[in-house]
Amino acid sequence: MGRPMAEAMLAGGAELQAFDIRPAAEFGSFAAHLTGLNTFRGVETLFSIVRDIPQTEELLFGMQNMAEAPNLRSLIISSTLAPSYIRALRQRLPGHITLIDAPMSGAPIAARERRLAFMLGGEATDIAPLMPLFRAMGTNIHHMGPLGAGMVMKVLNNMVAASSVVTTRLALDWAAKAGIEGQRFREVAEDSSGQTWFSRNFDAIDWAAEPFDPANTMGILVKDVTSALDAAPEGEALDLPKEIIAALQRLT
Repeated sequence: MGRPMAEAMLAGGAELQAFDIRPAAEFGSFAAHLTGLNTFRGVETLFSIVRDIPQTEELLFGMQNMAEAPNLRSLIISSTLAPSYIRALRQRLPGHITLIDAPMSGAPIAARERRLAFMLGGEATDIAPLMPLFRAMGTNIHHMGPLGAGMVMKVLNNMVAASSVVTTRLALDWAAKAGIEGQRFREVAEDSSGQTWFSRNFDAIDWAAEPFDPANTMGILVKDVTSALDAAPEGEALDLPKEIIAALQRLT
């Protein structure tokens, strides 16, 4: 997700530097925008688009130690993480760094087409100067409320999305065994009450047919639904989200 998002910001006129631990050779023409860590630590506004909490910890407090970058003033977390982690992060960062949670939805295809949906948490006065960057990347920008509200919205959204992934995959499997071709099933579902974002975009989603693996996108969905458990009100039954997680882990 990070590369097409960065490319969208560049196309929107942003002065941008990117950092990744992978070799620059893996980034083709985009490698010209990659910089070394010492130079990267001079940025004033940082979009973090890493996979999970351990990678966020490494970026902010580990080897990269961006929390102590000398010029950093705005930190935008676009990874999908537990809402409680985001709220606790505020207390761990220096007071002069503005923290905004800005998870996005739409998968890599929407990032490439610059039509991501963003769900923002933070102060409106802190978000306003960043709106040109969000608008360069997306078409639907939603300010959900104070810090953490964007992440609550995202993990609940992804719980619903994950349920459609497992049910659509199951329906496609059963349809195939009944002699109904997958494309035909999706065409009819799109004209019926079974329409879903996942089914509609199945052919364009590069991970749509993946089996479960902790390292792939299905593994990310498990991480996201697990994060949704963090947003559950106290005392709520958790059987359904836990079954969604188990169903994702059974995908082959």
